[in-house]
Amino acid sequence: MKKVTYIIIGLTLLLLTSCGQGQIKTPENVMTKFEEFKNEEKFLQEDKIFYPGVKDPGLKSVLTEKINLAADDFKKLADKGNTSDKEYQNAIKVGLNRFADLHLKLDTEDRERICSYFEELMDIVGLESSDGQLNNFMYGFDPTGK
Repeated sequence: MKKVTYIIIGLTLLLLTSCGQGQIKTPENVMTKFEEFKNEEKFLQEDKIFYPGVKDPGLKSVLTEKINLAADDFKKLADKGNTSDKEYQNAIKVGLNRFADLHLKLDTEDRERICSYFEELMDIVGLESSDGQLNNFMYGFDPTGK
């Protein structure tokens, strides 16, 4: 009888923990982190990540505006409290689509830098996966097969 009780308790705990998967609880001070992210100057040369900076100075403000709009999208979702992975991944999709008109003007380093900015946004909210969208943006396909 004790074994059955333990099995029922175990299954109940398993069920309760699995129901919350895919939800991200908004971390503390996340709004401050979004503001800090938006206020930092972007697309400058960064030797520690081997980024030479955007070559076309006219693109810098356009690229910055687009990545800051993505930060606003993430901020709105985070403001809700509990947001699903899929909602954040959809925000990534929307954000990356904003760069579609510039894709041919961007070199590899600029596309990598855009992806790293999205990774920073993901880190702010604790999102572990873009669901292959960053790979699709960078390489045109997801090498993981998604």
